[in-house]
Amino acid sequence: MTEKITSKDNSLIKHISKLMSSARYRRENNCFVCEGIRLCIDAVRSGAEVSCFCFTEKAFEKNRENAELICGSAKRCVELSAPLFGRLSDTDTPQGFLCIVKSDGKSFSAEKGGCYAALERIQDPSNLGTILRTAEALGVDGVIMSADCCDIYSPKVVRGSMGAVFRLPVRIEKELAQAVRELGSRGIRTFASTPRNAESINETDFSGGGVMLIGNEGNGLDEGTIDSCTDRVMIPMKGRAESLNASAAASILLYKLVCG
Repeated sequence: MTEKITSKDNSLIKHISKLMSSARYRRENNCFVCEGIRLCIDAVRSGAEVSCFCFTEKAFEKNRENAELICGSAKRCVELSAPLFGRLSDTDTPQGFLCIVKSDGKSFSAEKGGCYAALERIQDPSNLGTILRTAEALGVDGVIMSADCCDIYSPKVVRGSMGAVFRLPVRIEKELAQAVRELGSRGIRTFASTPRNAESINETDFSGGGVMLIGNEGNGLDEGTIDSCTDRVMIPMKGRAESLNASAAASILLYKLVCG
């Protein structure tokens, strides 16, 4: 049964607004928001639990087949007035589809022979979203994130990941360096991406898989984290640029790790 909401003071509207703006509120409620036709459909097709589907009348009529598919999976379906949806939207041109999705926290244990990414203090949501999207596209088995990375379920990360957040196993570590040392003790190679005293990725044997560590946009990996790794690798560059954008570097590094 479909409800209809037009008031900005409605409790659901306030709930969605908080989910859009607060990482702490998302963690406390174990859910997040995805917006747009493609992402909402992707959530359903990926088996994500959709607690609420919000839409405008115009968007529903224009995309009836997709809307009915989402309604068939959502626990609650709510029609919002166009002005109200516009107030909630995180995009310049709202498509009129929005879902509240449960964050199921798919975790994993890294295994020998697998290929993983480990991210330390990635702060830009666009970078994180792109890295997640790339990792899934390349077939990375899972992503380890330090607890001080930006929130994986922020609207910009969810949008930038193009649905990877629904499917990619992710693990959060409070002490990344310690976690990396433990992986090394289990015979899993851990590659610190750093320009200092490192081997070129073109000369490194990645055939046994491992964990590729990618650091903060401005400062790279912490020294302690680098020291905890079994290997150091670098991307050789011929131009005059001193460094690459974090997501661009991650794409190259993860491609070499997975594809050799």
